[in-house]
Amino acid sequence: MSEKSSDIFRGSFTQQEPIPQEGIDAALAVLNHGRLHRYNTSGDEIAQAALLEEEFAALTGAKYCLAVASGGYAMTTALRACGVGHGDKVLTNAFTLAPVPGAIAAVGATPIFVGVTEDLVIDLDDLAAKLDQSSVLLLSHMRGHICDMDALMALCDAAQVTVIEDCAHTMGAHWNGTPSGRFGKFGCYSTQTYKHVNSGEGGLLISDDADGMARAIMLSGSYMLFDRHRAAPPPEAFAQIKYQTPNISGRMDNLRAAILRPQLADLQAQCARWNALYRSMETGLRDTGGLQLIDRPAREDFVASSFQFLLLDWAPFAVQEVIKRCRTRGVELKWFGGAEPSGFTSRYDSWRYAPSDRMPKSDRILTGIIDMRLPLTFSIDDCTQIAGIIRSEVGAVWQNQVDN
Repeated sequence: MSEKSSDIFRGSFTQQEPIPQEGIDAALAVLNHGRLHRYNTSGDEIAQAALLEEEFAALTGAKYCLAVASGGYAMTTALRACGVGHGDKVLTNAFTLAPVPGAIAAVGATPIFVGVTEDLVIDLDDLAAKLDQSSVLLLSHMRGHICDMDALMALCDAAQVTVIEDCAHTMGAHWNGTPSGRFGKFGCYSTQTYKHVNSGEGGLLISDDADGMARAIMLSGSYMLFDRHRAAPPPEAFAQIKYQTPNISGRMDNLRAAILRPQLADLQAQCARWNALYRSMETGLRDTGGLQLIDRPAREDFVASSFQFLLLDWAPFAVQEVIKRCRTRGVELKWFGGAEPSGFTSRYDSWRYAPSDRMPKSDRILTGIIDMRLPLTFSIDDCTQIAGIIRSEVGAVWQNQVDN
């Protein structure tokens, strides 16, 4: 242990803030009237789910929005709406979480993994080399890191590759002034507890493509009630699609929508709070021996609900020692270099239903990625303390490696 081993963090890395009172009141109103199903309305009542879609479309600048059961369902629906099916191949990130390749597998397609850079974004050189293998890229903005979207879209447009954005970690973020999710044909978001708005589970899907969104609405289980959607294409967009598209039910209910709407109104302020925590961590860890911070370009207006750093080229036992020492002092770190998947943390070689060639450059980076949640229940002082603990323990283990 380091000299300051008596300094122990007592907070919880998984404790979220309470739902705003306005959301609780709206949820109680839904529970009291009992009309939880999005198409169960009374008189001229507008369903909470329809209002949520309208408000999120306005927030992102999208023409259309669909509220669904989860972020994973949003991705699967987007893939189906783009015509992806059995036997197809879909490009996606090697550095992502299991629901992303899972969405590809769910439609009967096969993931083709694309490498990661030291900035924790998709490797555009590797992408360029693999673009001829698929007509669709499911791009994961993993842990809120946004690649050069101008360069990526230029590559994909030239190759006629359709982009679907996984924005589970980038709701409220922008690249060069454009909201995350507004570059591809579809943007997919999550409202799971650890994301930027919290309904336990849930997802949102946005698009400007009338044909694609009409298919998505039918897929989600609208029956012939698509005209009750307010952030939707006009009825004529459904004229043939309603006969051709299966119902694969995955609607969001009015209860979750009621919980989410007040949170959307607070999103900008919440994003600023997350980024203040992130910058505090960054300041506290800068110039720590053996520890590499992630570069955040000026064009990336990120939302940092988590924090990552690299212990690049460290021996596995040394990384494990850092994690153990930090855990003893109350700091929970997750490692993408473990031999076995653990908790939410896994990587491309864990998903054996989708075999892939080894990617040595990416493996080197993945083996060094350390990941940490930044819940808004943390204060700046908490982050200063956490950074101090990490700095101390990384420094101690690093010095032992240097000395030996």
